[in-house]
Amino acid sequence: GWCPLSPTGAQTTQLLVEPPWRPAVQWDRVTLTCQGSGTAGATTWYKDGQRWGQGCDNVTVTERGTYRCDRPGTGHSPPHQHLRVTPLSPDWLVLQVPARALLEGDTVTLRCRG
Repeated sequence: GWCPLSPTGAQTTQLLVEPPWRPAVQWDRVTLTCQGSGTAGATTWYKDGQRWGQGCDNVTVTERGTYRCDRPGTGHSPPHQHLRVTPLSPDWLVLQVPARALLEGDTVTLRCRG
C-alpha cells in the first residue's frame, strides 16, 4: 500500500496523538503518527506489547489497548508517549489531559468524559 511521507532526521522516536488527549476513550477515532529517522513506511506498531502491524507511519485506532511504535534507527517510542485507549462504560467518568509534557505552573484544560 501507499504510505504518506513523515518528517525525518529526529534523534528519537516520537509518537504523536491527534486529537491530543490522554487517555483516549474507546470508539473515539485517534490518529497516531510515528516520527523518527529512517525510511518512511518502515514503522512497526505494537498493541498491548504484541506486534500489531507494520508499514505506514500513521494509523487510526478505536479499540481499547495500549499502543506504541518502533522506527528503524531511533527505536521504540518512549513509555510516557504510549497511548492507552480506555473503555468507557455508562457509569464511568474519564479525566483526560493534553497529550504533551506538562510543567508545574502551566495552565491546562482538562476534559471529563462520561
